Amino acid sequence: MSSRDLPPAIFLMGPTASGKTALALELADKYPCEIISVDSALVYKGMDIGTAKPDADTLARAPHRLIDLIDPADSYSAATFRDDALREMADITAAGKVPLLVGGTMMYFKFLRDGAAELPSSVPEVRERLLAEGQAQGWPAMHEKLAQIDPDSAARLKPMDSQRIQRALEVYEVSGKTLSQYWAEQQTEPLPYHVVNLAVCPEERKVLHQRIALRYRQMLAMGFIDEVKALYNRGDLNINMPSVRCVGYRQVWDWLDGKYDYDEMVERGIIATRQLAKRQITWLRSWPDLHWLRTDDPDLLQSALKILNANAIFNASS
Repeated sequence: MSSRDLPPAIFLMGPTASGKTALALELADKYPCEIISVDSALVYKGMDIGTAKPDADTLARAPHRLIDLIDPADSYSAATFRDDALREMADITAAGKVPLLVGGTMMYFKFLRDGAAELPSSVPEVRERLLAEGQAQGWPAMHEKLAQIDPDSAARLKPMDSQRIQRALEVYEVSGKTLSQYWAEQQTEPLPYHVVNLAVCPEERKVLHQRIALRYRQMLAMGFIDEVKALYNRGDLNINMPSVRCVGYRQVWDWLDGKYDYDEMVERGIIATRQLAKRQITWLRSWPDLHWLRTDDPDLLQSALKILNANAIFNASS
């Protein structure tokens, strides 16, 4: 069976603040598609401003699936996302529409496309201990430790990529097998859809940086600090949890802890968001069959439609 005989789906990817949501809303307004969020931060309830979660009016106009799924104290994995996304895609397809998957969490897109390795569940005690070691010894030292155990994983990670270094070490500690071994044993499950891959991004990096800074300051003006304070004051969350480590949230949390002043917090938040965007773009540059779209294209919707129509996306669904 050729891929074009499969039901259609759209991946709409891009770095943070690139304009993905605006394009997705235009597509959902005018064409038979439904949006599925591909964002590891939007799954958390009560984390709205700092994640740029669509507001109530936007959600009424175009419902987004896979947002507001869990409490910030809980965890959500890429493998769980794959199961959830496949279920939602099947539901949308059965209704005669096209799944439109929108977001910037590239690991989620990869798991959905390629299938997921069956990794062991996170063990809170091991995770907390490794995070404490990383904070005490520094993440470059933990990266060196990983290099001795799993050189392939270490080669893929930067010395300050604390979350992924911690997870790779944790997988080895709880299972005796390296992350690289798990991936080598992974059973690839082809995604049963004819997917067209789109990416939205400004042509110039400085334009993206300007958009990131503007959006971060807008979030602060909208009450982002109060949102983080509500999480901070709960008493059951800490800086080592994935929810609190989301870009922007961690910087405000550290400011609430008195680690630096307000202006430095703002600067750190903007820099962390830029770094996230850089990682997202790096992922996208290696993504196969990707069609790039310019954020500042005055005919962005038509440019996207030209690609989708050439691939018979909406025709295939009617």
